[in-house]
Amino acid sequence: MRPVLYALSFLAVMGLAFWAYRENYATQQSLRTVEELQAEIGTLREALAVQRAEWAYLNRPDRLRELSTINFDRLGLFPLEPGQFGQIGLVSYPVLPTLAPDDMPDGTGTADRSGTLTDPDAPDPDSAKAEGNVNPQEEQLP
Repeated sequence: MRPVLYALSFLAVMGLAFWAYRENYATQQSLRTVEELQAEIGTLREALAVQRAEWAYLNRPDRLRELSTINFDRLGLFPLEPGQFGQIGLVSYPVLPTLAPDDMPDGTGTADRSGTLTDPDAPDPDSAKAEGNVNPQEEQLP
């Protein structure tokens, strides 16, 4: 019985030695791959830093101003004027989805005929117009 136990122990030790040998080489290969990837990442970061520096150099305001002056006619550029800018009140914002009065979570506010949610404490916009209290941003532009 002892010789069988010795043989099985010997085979187990040999199997574990073979497994450790393979794991050692697999680990070394993984470490080499990681080192290669880190070197590649370092090279790419260096190239990115150079490209960012070149981009900043090419986008200098004085250089762009000079280029726009030189190529003004060919590009068909127009000088900036104050009339080209709009007012913030003229910007159309997306319409928010409306809730029905029954769907409101806290039960406050009411929904008018269009289905938009109104604040119960807010003044009525129609009465403000009748009184002459109109927001200048709401006035119609010609």
